[in-house]
Amino acid sequence: MTKLKLGSIEDDKPVTLTVELTAAVHRNLVAYAEAIGREGGQAAPEPAKLIAPMVERFMATDRAFGKHRKQTANRRPTADRPATLGTTSTQPPAV
Repeated sequence: MTKLKLGSIEDDKPVTLTVELTAAVHRNLVAYAEAIGREGGQAAPEPAKLIAPMVERFMATDRAFGKHRKQTANRRPTADRPATLGTTSTQPPAV
């Protein structure tokens, strides 16, 4: 079997979102979860648990998005890089 782009699913504190998927995407998520289970010799994870790592991987490998993030990181304070003293903003920090 070829190497899957998605490996084991890390356990992290979740944020709940409601997402609508087409039936075809759901079937593919189920098949992907089964493939992960077979490749790892474990039970297949819940298909819903695959969505966050897939989106995360997609964003991490999207060069245009990475370039955009670098450009905007210099303009906006973030949780790990707060605004400098003396500035005020009505916008909450980006998360």
